[in-house]
Amino acid sequence: MRFYVLGGLRITNGKESYLPTAPKQRQLVALLLLNANKPVSTETCMSELWEGRPPRTWAQTLQTYVLQIRRALAADPDLGSLSAARKHLATIARGYAMVVPPGSFDLERFRESAARARAARQAKDDLLVSQLSREALAAWNGPALSDVDLGPILRGQVRSLEEARASTAEQCYEAELRLGYHRELLSELGAAAAQDPMNENLQALFMLALYRSGRQVQALEVFRRLRADLAGELGLTPSARISRLHEAILRMDPALDDQSRQQSALTSSYASQP
Repeated sequence: MRFYVLGGLRITNGKESYLPTAPKQRQLVALLLLNANKPVSTETCMSELWEGRPPRTWAQTLQTYVLQIRRALAADPDLGSLSAARKHLATIARGYAMVVPPGSFDLERFRESAARARAARQAKDDLLVSQLSREALAAWNGPALSDVDLGPILRGQVRSLEEARASTAEQCYEAELRLGYHRELLSELGAAAAQDPMNENLQALFMLALYRSGRQVQALEVFRRLRADLAGELGLTPSARISRLHEAILRMDPALDDQSRQQSALTSSYASQP
């Protein structure tokens, strides 16, 4: 049985899905999976499912949800019984835990590969950073829990997951720019920059990829749009860091073409803080 949260919520044996269709039950499964192999108290479940306005019978209702989830799991021929399903959805000390075997969970694969990529970055091994970051990102099949109603706890956890994905992607792009893959990255970086138009680091990486690909005018246009968006939406101006990059592109600074530097995708002169 395999478990998925990085995209739609799924529990499957590879052929059939074993997951209730009712929204509250799916929400509970999602909460337990994002805290896999750890106890989740009944009070935490209550807070997530009913956002501080539980029905008087919430404890009994929660027990019913757990039973229905176990019945859905038990439909898997490899389990075949409620007693076997309890090994995956266990009752533990005033709460529940979803027990997920090693190697069967997409979130686990993402976290492990992302952690190894961060270690490779510390070791300044850009090729390994690229490989491991791509492995981590490949675990994602869309926004986390895209088909689940999110309560207050899941909203915070999903937000953290999306931030972790974005950080891993930016780390990957930086390494690949240092490796000289600017042309290969143009389409992907352009899409990422368009989705997050006020993320200065993404815009800077896109600008650098454009410039190195011989598209100076488009690189300058990215900065112009960023400056307009920041002023219009937040009343801010671009940071000194990206402003230095803009100035370097204007004067066609030869340092921007140096892909051998290991300090930063923007080179040490332009990545340093003011």
